[in-house]
Amino acid sequence: MVAAKTIENGWSKNVLVHQIESKLFERQAIGTKATNYERLLPSPRSELTRDTFKNPYVFDFIEVRDDIIERKIENELVSNITKTLLKLGAGFAFITTNTTLRSGNEDFYMDLLFYNTRLRCYVVVELKAGKFKPEYAGKLNFYLFVVDDMLKHETDNPSIGILLCKERDKLIAKYALKDMTKPMGVSEYKLSDFVPEEFESTLPSAEDIEKRIKMRLDINEDGDN
Repeated sequence: MVAAKTIENGWSKNVLVHQIESKLFERQAIGTKATNYERLLPSPRSELTRDTFKNPYVFDFIEVRDDIIERKIENELVSNITKTLLKLGAGFAFITTNTTLRSGNEDFYMDLLFYNTRLRCYVVVELKAGKFKPEYAGKLNFYLFVVDDMLKHETDNPSIGILLCKERDKLIAKYALKDMTKPMGVSEYKLSDFVPEEFESTLPSAEDIEKRIKMRLDINEDGDN
């Protein structure tokens, strides 16, 4: 499988090593996925779309922080678009961010819009900084209807959606997608917990923390005596 994917995607040695280290093939395993692609897309397009989808998506070029918000993640993905496209997989081309779609008398804003040259369709990506909620699927379903109506060319395939959340319950995601009429998948994303080398030496080790706790306990005990 590794050799076939390398030839299919034209990966260099460095890209191949990166994909192996990020456990790409485990993240593409069928058992990890929550999508309705098989139900809504004809074969073989459903298989190709399913193989394109990953869980989780590892954006290790974005540093994780407790207060990070969706807009900041989105900006980082766009600022590092070459790395983002590599993480998404083969065939992805970036179209725009914060796409404004007007339906009726209201404007709606999609997070990220891509086009996949292999799937021959638009791909709407929605980012959520928290846990997956069923109502997110309904909103993405609406966006896909609007994209197909306003942007899709007659030669394009129907658009697909990807919901990226910090956390997801696979069973809840599957229930939420069950009655959706547009093809979409729900995946988690992971950010980097890398500590820069210049700061690493300033952080206490586990042994240091343990020693400090012990010293504090000894001091308290002496004070009680």
